[in-house]
Amino acid sequence: MLNQLKKLFAITASEQVVPAQRLAELAATALLLEVSHADHHVDTAETEAILAIAQKTFGLADQELDNFFSTAELKKSDSISLYEFTDVINQDFDATQKFQLIVDCWRIAYADGNIDRYEDHTIRKIAELIYVSHSDFVRAKHRAVPANNRTSD
Repeated sequence: MLNQLKKLFAITASEQVVPAQRLAELAATALLLEVSHADHHVDTAETEAILAIAQKTFGLADQELDNFFSTAELKKSDSISLYEFTDVINQDFDATQKFQLIVDCWRIAYADGNIDRYEDHTIRKIAELIYVSHSDFVRAKHRAVPANNRTSD
């Protein structure tokens, strides 16, 4: 199974296997792409949000970002299920990183100003597959709400 995952994330141009940490980063970015594609409409705000999250979270230099994003898109296109990515996340991310990934998923869903039911379903499925509790799922959703959409109590 691990060999199949390594093959999935192998860099085809150089025939090198992606290091474990980069593999997890690509898997996380592919999951963000899954959320952005869930409603069958990819908004530029969603793409920009994914790029910003990937660059900030994974410390990518500007010159690395395009190649990294293209690789993640290719892996997402070649995948047949979320499990291919969530399995990598389960191996390499701790509970805090998994929670942050769900927050980031919600940020992508909020990026276009509308949370579609398919985006909600995709995030819920990702959370289940990476063993994020329902209470943390809800907490992540509230944490990701844009500041201008928050209501004061």
